[in-house]
Amino acid sequence: MSREGQLAKNTLIISFGTFLPKIINVITLPIITAYLTKAEYGQYDLITTLVFLALPITTLQIQSAAFRFLIDYRNDFEKSGEIISTIVIYAFFTSVVSVIVISAVLQGISLEMRILIALYFLLDLLLAVAQQITRGLSLNKAYSVSTIISSIVSLGGIVVSVQFMGQGLSGVMLSMDIATFIGILFLFFRIKMWQYIRLKNFRKSTLKELLSYSWPMVPNNLSNWVLRLSDRLVITKVMGIEANAIYAVANKIPNLFVTVQSTFVYAWQENASLSVKDSDVEEYYSNIFDSIFRMLVGIMALAVAGTPIMFVVLIRGDYDEAYYQMPILFMGMMFSCIASVLGGIYVAHKKTKSVGITTIIAALCNLLIDIVFVRFIGITAGSVSTLVSYILLSVYRMIDIQKIQKIKYKYKTICLWLVVLVLMCVLCYLNNFWLNVLNFVIAIFVVYFSNKKLICGIPKKIKNKFKRKDVK
Repeated sequence: MSREGQLAKNTLIISFGTFLPKIINVITLPIITAYLTKAEYGQYDLITTLVFLALPITTLQIQSAAFRFLIDYRNDFEKSGEIISTIVIYAFFTSVVSVIVISAVLQGISLEMRILIALYFLLDLLLAVAQQITRGLSLNKAYSVSTIISSIVSLGGIVVSVQFMGQGLSGVMLSMDIATFIGILFLFFRIKMWQYIRLKNFRKSTLKELLSYSWPMVPNNLSNWVLRLSDRLVITKVMGIEANAIYAVANKIPNLFVTVQSTFVYAWQENASLSVKDSDVEEYYSNIFDSIFRMLVGIMALAVAGTPIMFVVLIRGDYDEAYYQMPILFMGMMFSCIASVLGGIYVAHKKTKSVGITTIIAALCNLLIDIVFVRFIGITAGSVSTLVSYILLSVYRMIDIQKIQKIKYKYKTICLWLVVLVLMCVLCYLNNFWLNVLNFVIAIFVVYFSNKKLICGIPKKIKNKFKRKDVK
């Protein structure tokens, strides 16, 4: 199978494990916003985001090393066992220490919530390790199935505990704990983890090599935390927990765009790593960047045009102010996707320090804008800081990556489509019925002309496929 075909296949497989769970999460959004108070929803958002912060610090991001290093040793059972054993043993001991620390830090809340939060952190850490090991072993189907199972169980638990039993935030957290645990069990038995894990296979030298790759990803993840959480913390501090709830809701639909990005990036990291030593790697990377940019333009055009409908259908409660943040956030997510695609090339070359440095620069910019402007323009400061920081991150990486890998960019095409998307975001912001209709028409043209080659090639591929069947 060609590199492009393998990339498309992996993207399709992983999409089930990323996009479907996000759809399930969107389905739960009306339930959570309807049955939790704004204060509870704000607390829920902060808990999940703070866990996102703590995980890379605890593990030194060693799970990312599991994926990248196992790719190089897929046909070497002994070396794979050494890598997996080292990672699992390290992660186990660090997780135990972390749970003890979390329990001590959370003394100010009820014992029930402390237990639920500590369990959520522990299980989320173990699931992250198991999933990256699964991807490193090229078991992408198992990875996707695990996320789907966890999401379905979580949805069922939240519906029962919140809507029918009225348990509120504690019910949501308990449902998430159970769902994560089931996801871990599935992967443990699916990849037969016990075949790889041996105490005697733990190697200090291997741990040192893995951590030398993974630890630079910690500042990268912390910077990502600043990019995602600083908005919420500053808004909460200056405007209160209810304002944070509004901003969190505003991010929910644009974050679906990130789901599309993460689906591709997961597959792209694997494909880029396997292709990094090919003789035509410059041409291949350049073509992939152009193709994915065009697809992202088409997806975003549909997302922006569909925002008025999605907002009415998916959001419940008094969150009207959130709508006007979404066009800005959509543009921010667009540049986040571009930066992530370029980040896959850093990973392929094992240049994790470059990933961290570029993200730190963007995070500092994000935090500065939040602090300076939140008192003047309210929660819009969070949206603007997100957009500006991701633009900076994308541009910096486009330039910096040329030091390790030459990429040919089609600047005129990039600028043209960005101007069109900005116009669509303005029309979406105005939120007039006829302008919304116009936006939808524009979106159709954008999807077609930005991906004309791909769309026109689909009927030809289908026709050729049927011809091959007739010959057989």
